[in-house]
Amino acid sequence: MSNMNTDQSGGAGIDLSQFYQVFFEEAGENLDRMEQQLLAIDIEAADDEELNSIFRCAHSVKGGAATFGFADVAELTHQMETLLDRLRRHELEPTAPMVDVLLQSGDALRWQLARHQGAGGDPVDTSELLVKIRALVSGQALPSSAPAAVVAKPVSVLAQPPVAAAASAAPAASTPGLTRSLELLVGPLSNPLDADNLVELFKEIVDLGTIERLDGGQASDGMRRFKVVTTSSDEDLLDLLTFHVARDKVVLLPFGPGAGSNASSPSAPPVETPPDPGFGFFDDAPGAPGSADKTTAASATPSEPQHATDTSAATPTRTHAKTEKAPAAALESSTLRVSVEKVDQLINLVGELVITQAMLAQNSKQIDPALYQQLASGLADLDRNTRDLQESVMSIRMIPMSMVFSRFPRMLRDLAAKLGKKVDFVTQGEATELDKGLVEKITDPLTHLVRNSCDHGIEMPADRLAKGKSETGTITLSASHQGGSIVIEVRDDGRGLSREKLLRKARERGIDAPDSMTDSEVWNLIFAPGFSTADVVTDVSGRGVGMDVVKKNITSLGGTVDIESAEGYGMRVSVRLPLTLAIMDGMSVGVGEEVYILPLSSVVESFQVHEHTIKTIGGSGRVVEVRGDYMPVMDLERIFNVPRFDFEKTASIMVVAEADGGRVALLVDELLGQQQVVVKNLEANYRKVDDVSGATIMGDGRVALILDVGSLVRRSRH
Repeated sequence: MSNMNTDQSGGAGIDLSQFYQVFFEEAGENLDRMEQQLLAIDIEAADDEELNSIFRCAHSVKGGAATFGFADVAELTHQMETLLDRLRRHELEPTAPMVDVLLQSGDALRWQLARHQGAGGDPVDTSELLVKIRALVSGQALPSSAPAAVVAKPVSVLAQPPVAAAASAAPAASTPGLTRSLELLVGPLSNPLDADNLVELFKEIVDLGTIERLDGGQASDGMRRFKVVTTSSDEDLLDLLTFHVARDKVVLLPFGPGAGSNASSPSAPPVETPPDPGFGFFDDAPGAPGSADKTTAASATPSEPQHATDTSAATPTRTHAKTEKAPAAALESSTLRVSVEKVDQLINLVGELVITQAMLAQNSKQIDPALYQQLASGLADLDRNTRDLQESVMSIRMIPMSMVFSRFPRMLRDLAAKLGKKVDFVTQGEATELDKGLVEKITDPLTHLVRNSCDHGIEMPADRLAKGKSETGTITLSASHQGGSIVIEVRDDGRGLSREKLLRKARERGIDAPDSMTDSEVWNLIFAPGFSTADVVTDVSGRGVGMDVVKKNITSLGGTVDIESAEGYGMRVSVRLPLTLAIMDGMSVGVGEEVYILPLSSVVESFQVHEHTIKTIGGSGRVVEVRGDYMPVMDLERIFNVPRFDFEKTASIMVVAEADGGRVALLVDELLGQQQVVVKNLEANYRKVDDVSGATIMGDGRVALILDVGSLVRRSRH
């Protein structure tokens, strides 16, 4: 691949490397979509549209790889295309080994693309995969894979016996590697000079071959004619040429007598579009050639490579081809690729704007609104607009949980096959949105929890049948909004946790575990470092590394983990996280001369209290009765050693806050009000402070600490 330079004729070449990142991103999206569709396909009754959609994903990757000269990617996707083409034409019936091989091919393509992106490593050996694919194309049956698989309901993709293939592979229209001379007919074109871009294309791409003008650069009836000498196959040539000229404007013919003559002359070969010898678009596809408003990536110009994708890439959900009639340009214009750094910078600026607005609001309290009515009205508008702007900017970073959930069906399918188990995977609340920064950090803990459910939770099929259960276990992953938090649950209907086994294992490790421990305390033993209930160490689990890391990672995000279990019936792990890490609604409270912020989502109620209503228990502990329920009292003045200069004043207001499944009554002097606060990381700028999760800058320029309610609740328990 040559870089941009000026050729001998004075024309500028095209630096295709500037388009690499777009190709890598779109190829990754296509591979993810293909994997999801392969996992969801019903082998016994495969839908034509499903097969066509999978085929389009492979075709899009191949077209881009051929354009940029990634030969290894193009070769593997070409073979996958051949198999998928025979499936969609019903020349072969889909089988479980085919799904397995296509999934393995997707994995290999990801490695190849990562290597081209600069990840390094040795070239990926795909020779065995290619042999398997060719065998399947020719109708040979591979050994069936392990009987267990995992799919999203309601379809079942349990391994099926291989079905004999119908017919042998059709002969290829052209043989790559053999030097051939072709006549290339282009047109009719509204601007015939556009065809000269093809000459530049051959100069840019190494080993593509040679091209020469047969018409002397002059068009006849809008038609242009060229002679091409190449070793590339017809389908590869068409994929490349149609990045510059619409596919229905390109015809490849064997080079012979009459080449280059006028199309209207009797001796000229008839200008008819031959049947597509390769693997082009299928009939009625979105963006199929035939009309100007359905031009796809095939007709994108070099300056617009981001259009070089199948229109099916515009939406992750599968819809019927006949309903997708929107032109490609309209779909592409609805999205915009922006780097995360730019969005983060925007959020930081909005955060500073929120602080400035709070400062103006604070200072405006001292002016007479009657005298400065216009100023007061403007500040009220600024307050409203700042909040709307903040919500809009934060929503840019919010991405649906389906981005996280989509990786688990494949992982569970492979894990269930390795363990010899049968598992159904159910997801709920995929549309629930979470901040991108949290999504990236929550993926690993969730992966461990899902693997844990499959390995430790779900029993072997024979054991489940013996207990009166169905042989197929169910793992459910759900996400939902609750207040200002998002709750993600991993549930299974497996064996659950054994109280006796956990206590025994804990004592073996020297952990203090009396029989008087509550069930909740016993379940939390699995979060102890190095703790494992596995009897045998395997490559899946059993080393006791994982659950403690899960708890640590989630806690570092300001989240909590709760476990519920019923032995013999299953268990549920609930992860609660704040919706965002940048800006939040808070309640400011005053203690002495200090101001503290409580997350509004944690505040339950507040009330005035008299000293005699606080009871002392155990000599030092204090509780307060709230409607028949006693809860611990935490005096913020004592916890943070707040100096008090007004010795006659005593704290007389209690704020009830909840976290970690518990409540605590916080003793404060006054409630200052509710406001939006910008969360600043205190640990990165100062050091870790107990019972404090962060800091913010108030409107008057002072720093206020944001309290960690979960830490205060845990402190009250001890």
